[in-house]
Amino acid sequence: MQGRFNDVRGGYLAGAVTLAMFLSVFPLLLVAVSVLGFFSSGHPDLTSRLLSNLGIPPASDAADLVRHAVATAEQSRRTASIVGVLGLLWSGLGLVAALQYAYDAAWQVTGRGIRDKGWGMLWLVGTAVLFLTSFALTAATQFLPAFLWPVEIVVALALGLGMFLWAEKLLPNRDIGWRPLLPGAIAGALGFEVLKVVGSLYVPRAVASSSALYGSIGVVFAILAWLYFFGRLIVYSTVLNVVLWERDHGTVTIGLRVPSLPGRENGVANRRGEAIRT
Repeated sequence: MQGRFNDVRGGYLAGAVTLAMFLSVFPLLLVAVSVLGFFSSGHPDLTSRLLSNLGIPPASDAADLVRHAVATAEQSRRTASIVGVLGLLWSGLGLVAALQYAYDAAWQVTGRGIRDKGWGMLWLVGTAVLFLTSFALTAATQFLPAFLWPVEIVVALALGLGMFLWAEKLLPNRDIGWRPLLPGAIAGALGFEVLKVVGSLYVPRAVASSSALYGSIGVVFAILAWLYFFGRLIVYSTVLNVVLWERDHGTVTIGLRVPSLPGRENGVANRRGEAIRT
């Protein structure tokens, strides 16, 4: 699997996915700000409840910063919502394109052209539904008794499995059914839970240490590092499915047109696109 990951240049694919995910963070923050503004306009006690839940003393500088942020969000909620939604749609389509390219490269297939946009929109809608479902179920599990904590883990794994399956099924330009996609989806869901646990420990420390060195830009470094590992997890999960599929169904040799260069006469390309003589 590692050999195949290197053959398809998985590190570069993961980097492209990471950049697309990172760019999606900014319009998502705008949407979050607009939602916060709409809530604060109808709930005057929202700021005090936020300070209480965050454990921030009301008379501190941090409390003043939170009050200012909430007041700004309330004033710009309409503009932020419009710009945020449009930006989220644009960056979401960019993320879809990066994911489709990564999946297609792993399976060594070409894209579907303009139809990829339609499949991408369908994937975005389904992913949004899965995210909303995950938020609702996560909130519901908080009311369970302490001895039922394994239920929360099962719910999280099931949602992660659904998200990886949904992406693996819709985004690449190939149709092999659902069952062959299960190994990669299971590995992806398990890896995602590990990343969430590691991220909850690593990201706050990385933010603190990076901020001390680089200021506010340190937060960017910490988020990018976590997203890069997540991007590699996505590529590894689909590469696992590719390797298992080839083990069970074999491979075929196809012709490939490449530029005629010195030393490339009468050759075929290997997995890396390098010509080998026949």
